[in-house]
Amino acid sequence: MKKIILSTLILAALYSCKKEASKTEESTVATDSTAVPQSTTDQAAYIPKELSPENVGQHLAKNNDTLYVTNFFATWCGPCIREIPSFKNKMQELKDKPVKFTFVNLDDRADWDTTVKDFVKEHNLGANVILLDGQKLDPNFFSKNFKQWDGGSIPFTFMRKGSQTDEYLGMMTEEALNSKIDAFLK
Repeated sequence: MKKIILSTLILAALYSCKKEASKTEESTVATDSTAVPQSTTDQAAYIPKELSPENVGQHLAKNNDTLYVTNFFATWCGPCIREIPSFKNKMQELKDKPVKFTFVNLDDRADWDTTVKDFVKEHNLGANVILLDGQKLDPNFFSKNFKQWDGGSIPFTFMRKGSQTDEYLGMMTEEALNSKIDAFLK
């Protein structure tokens, strides 16, 4: 049953996101944004970190005065990769504010030590990326953590500050990202 669900999720993700041939913009590493910031040297040697669906769920449920921006993506997803620069700009702009950005990578486990790791290094996102094995996800993960997202397509962005949440399915423009974050920070 899990293989059928996983196959359905992968097919839906492939349908909504064309796999791009260019590997220069592809890759990602894993780490929770709440981890201790790493120096540039540490990021160059960064080893991807996998979190279980339960641990990702705990991250998504954090309920305090910090704004948590969590983006689910894959390196083969064109729209996912195109929106990363907007997130990086906002991360830089808000680096001294109570805002934590996390990128949850959904690439195949076989790509974690190659494509994903290269992507994370190239985009200097080591302290902000976590790996999530899609084979460990089941429908309960989605219904338990989200109101709208069923895991059928990416990119997907989830924001939480206190009890206030926002879900955005699809590629987020820089204007939409700024607007949503600004609304949380008022």
